[in-house]
Amino acid sequence: MIDIKLIRENPEIVKENIKKKFQDEKLPLVDEVAALDKEFRAAKTSADALRGDRNRISKEIGKLMGQGKRDEAEAAKQKVKDMEQELLATEKKEEELQARIKEIMMIIPNIIDPSVPIGKDDSENVEIQRYGEPVVPDFEIPYHTDILESLDGLDLDSARNTSGNGFYYLMGDVARLHSSILAYARDFMINRGFTYFIPPFMIHGDVVNGVMSFAEMQNMMYKIEGEDLYLIGTSEHSMIGRFVGRTVKEENLPYALTSYSPCFRKEVGAHGIEERGLYRVHQFEKQEMVVVCKPEDSMAWYDKLWQNSVDYFRSLDIPVRTLECCSGDLADLKVKSCDVEAWSPRQKKYFEVGSCSNLGDAQARRLGIRIKGENGNYFAHTLNNTVVAPPRMLIAFVENNLQADGSVKIPAPLQPYMGGQTVIKPAETKKNTL
Repeated sequence: MIDIKLIRENPEIVKENIKKKFQDEKLPLVDEVAALDKEFRAAKTSADALRGDRNRISKEIGKLMGQGKRDEAEAAKQKVKDMEQELLATEKKEEELQARIKEIMMIIPNIIDPSVPIGKDDSENVEIQRYGEPVVPDFEIPYHTDILESLDGLDLDSARNTSGNGFYYLMGDVARLHSSILAYARDFMINRGFTYFIPPFMIHGDVVNGVMSFAEMQNMMYKIEGEDLYLIGTSEHSMIGRFVGRTVKEENLPYALTSYSPCFRKEVGAHGIEERGLYRVHQFEKQEMVVVCKPEDSMAWYDKLWQNSVDYFRSLDIPVRTLECCSGDLADLKVKSCDVEAWSPRQKKYFEVGSCSNLGDAQARRLGIRIKGENGNYFAHTLNNTVVAPPRMLIAFVENNLQADGSVKIPAPLQPYMGGQTVIKPAETKKNTL
């Protein structure tokens, strides 16, 4: 949510930003909110004046009574009574105008950073840099579900019976690998100075509205029936929510946090063949990064966050690239965002495994997260980024570590978490060696 002062003083900047995001249908909202804001401020001025007059006349009533001027006192009482009615009506109008202004402001997109490339959708995102050499082996790489099933590590059929499409059972060495990837990510971020959290996995509706747009909420969040609780789609939601209504001390910043959670998502819409299996699921686990900082530090933190993801994947020898999200692909709260994509030797292309976002002060404005500085209070900046999100990361992992004999090698950083195991063998091989 942007500062309404920007609409009052520079509405053309807001309109130009809307055009850059190819959301021309929202252009009339700028003039509408400007007119409503003018009306709101007039109503507020009127209400303040009424309160002042009411208080002044109320004080005079006692004096008039003390002077024996009963008739004048009664007339003053009636005047106060009339003012009360007028004030109630004005305050109601104030309330209604404020609610409508907030409703509109929640859907006017945040001002994007000047460095963001202009484009209509994700097809116009821009590659920034590649890390590691993409390799395509001289043997065929099966689809990831086939690899995991051959390792006796995945059961989709049973999950369909218990829960439906978009769910899965991980088993044996593959389940242990999944947990190892997360445990290594946790320690990786702790070693980089981040504080480890396990947050609540459900949050109230006001927190949801504070951390994301209504459209995102509708497409992502599961609501608990009969309660003001939503299952989180990422731990960023509850981690940023932890600061609701707080004024943090400038000297305590930045807060660099890393959090583990399960994540629950509706994943509304149809997806292609490359998004079946474990690519788009309704539940998964993730290690996240969240930063709350001073505005002048947020871009430096943005670069640190995506670099952490790159370094994590490269430590496991998985080639990745960073992709700058263009203006039309940015969610409305974001100032700047990039995706980290891992190499798929089967598809011979990269696919998304994480996303890094700078949201400026948008979430802080919605949730009332302020910084107490020497010259007064001001809104914090918030950022988030994925460290790793298996099971999607498993796709990149097994494809890049698959051997010609069907086994999957385990890189050195993960071996301590796997009890020293260096390879996961296909189920038939395991049986033959028993």
